[in-house]
Amino acid sequence: MNDEAQVLARAAELAADWVASAPERPIPARATVAELRKTLGGALPEGPTPDREVVESLARDAEPGLTSMGSGRYFGFVIGGTLPSALAADWLVSAWDQNAGLLLPTPAAAVIEETAGRWVRELLGLPDAASFAFVTGCQMAHTTALAVARDTVLDRAGWSVGERGLQGGPALRIVAGDKRHVTVDRALRLLGVGADQVRLVPCDGQGRMLAGLLPGVLAEADGPTIVCAQAGEVNTGSFDDFPAVADACEAAGAWLHVDGAFGLWAGTSPRFRQLVAGVERADSWATDAHKWLNVPYDCGIAFCADPAAHRRSMSATASYLVQVDESEGREPLAYGPEFSRRARSVPVYAAIRSLGRSGVTELVERCCDHARAFAGRIAGLPGCEVLNDVVLNQVLFRFVDDATTTRALAAVQDGGEAWMSGTTWDGRPAIRLSVSSWRTTEEDVERTVAVFERALRRG
Repeated sequence: MNDEAQVLARAAELAADWVASAPERPIPARATVAELRKTLGGALPEGPTPDREVVESLARDAEPGLTSMGSGRYFGFVIGGTLPSALAADWLVSAWDQNAGLLLPTPAAAVIEETAGRWVRELLGLPDAASFAFVTGCQMAHTTALAVARDTVLDRAGWSVGERGLQGGPALRIVAGDKRHVTVDRALRLLGVGADQVRLVPCDGQGRMLAGLLPGVLAEADGPTIVCAQAGEVNTGSFDDFPAVADACEAAGAWLHVDGAFGLWAGTSPRFRQLVAGVERADSWATDAHKWLNVPYDCGIAFCADPAAHRRSMSATASYLVQVDESEGREPLAYGPEFSRRARSVPVYAAIRSLGRSGVTELVERCCDHARAFAGRIAGLPGCEVLNDVVLNQVLFRFVDDATTTRALAAVQDGGEAWMSGTTWDGRPAIRLSVSSWRTTEEDVERTVAVFERALRRG
């Protein structure tokens, strides 16, 4: 084995040790920023360091500052674990070191991406003709899809963004629920859309857009309009009424975009598919594979019902870019905002190959069952109130007073046995648990409830 192979083997050994220790390792990072700066910081090296020493010291010094997000008891921020097949495929992606932006230099990566996108589209129940782009996460999936939406609705109004930019064009109007994810707002800001252009529709107590009010909001003004709906509110997991929202959008000639970062995956389950009924009528969708499909970061996916509009907004041509005609193959560069990028579709391909349709369904349903079990058990603790209808994998709860909620959450987070995030709901502190990992078991649910029981006993 040559030196290069020895270093790679050592890195694989260290990575395997990290993964193997995930079930019982304390979950929160243990080191402070100041401590990590002492070991990971320092002056710019003046000379070389042996590769093996670099790898071993990196693993040793970074470990205290890493969170065990792969644990079955990590319930924060709707973060999944990493399936073994997807992790191994991601190692191959780095070893292959392919620039997956163009088809001709990397035909294998392009065909894998074409296949993985088609598989995800079918799993989610989206239209067969929908185009897709593999991007860094749902933030960029929103940005990509909403760029297509912006360009298309303005083009329908007689204004070409590609030729004339935004300045002086028709006023663009965005309509969204008042409980939407912040990545939608950020994507709009990146696309030159200000907060004054956003009209909000009130939501109900579960965070669902009151769809009956949408036609009235859309009737308030004419002009190019984009409506942003939601599949899986980030605190409650609730879903908008897609048939009613789609009806209103069709009547008004508005583009319908759906934030489905994790909620779109309900479409993979016969038990939960009714939650996304009508979502296929949208014009664009955004989701993550590094959440519920449990592939490594980073992997978001944008879908558009109009592939031609998608290509018009995203494609780029130059004399030095050798691209194929669409009839010859799918050119990755034509659908996303990046030129150079890694082949992030490969872990998606591997995950779906390893699970199959039935395995994806089982993963989604198992996580939802664990969420319901947790909600039932936590509701039995003194002074605990579950605030949401547990329709998917999110549980939102608080205790009898805000101080108890804050203390209990801090005790759980600091204890290392389990971890979840806090939030604010209706102006008061609450606790949000997200079950998204393939590793989570019934025992993990019981152990997490027991941590809260101990925290409450300690006062």
